[in-house]
Amino acid sequence: MAVYFECTTRTSIPQGELFDLARSIDIHKDSMAHSREDAVGGVTSGLISLGEEVMWRAWHFGVPLHMTSRITEMASPDYFVDEQVKGPFRRFRHVHEFSEDSSGTTMVDRIEFAAPFGPLGRLVEKLVLARYLKQLIEARNCHLAGNGGKKEPT
Repeated sequence: MAVYFECTTRTSIPQGELFDLARSIDIHKDSMAHSREDAVGGVTSGLISLGEEVMWRAWHFGVPLHMTSRITEMASPDYFVDEQVKGPFRRFRHVHEFSEDSSGTTMVDRIEFAAPFGPLGRLVEKLVLARYLKQLIEARNCHLAGNGGKKEPT
């Protein structure tokens, strides 16, 4: 079993530009400064691409965490997928989808994750982690979209 949620963000940024902003290690670090997230291995700056990995170090819930993610699928500028290959989750998959119409660009994040620790982990997933992760993704997306972005309900 896993937890699943979506976040939808609208912006005036063109699709291709937003696709690259979402793959930028530097932009990601800026958007997660409050958790002191830093790229400490693999691709540590610039744009990450298909098959590449990044190791993140961050502080969440007062605890230092490390997570290595790999880009497992990519079709520029429509979508890419990053998945945890090593880290605190039993499973973590993040699909980033982008589409453009005459009024702007829509970015949809689809997150699926599972915590370790069996029944206790499932309880923590639902009571704490799902809300916390959704807030992180929404804050990151507002950062990506800038002042021209408009967050829409999911």
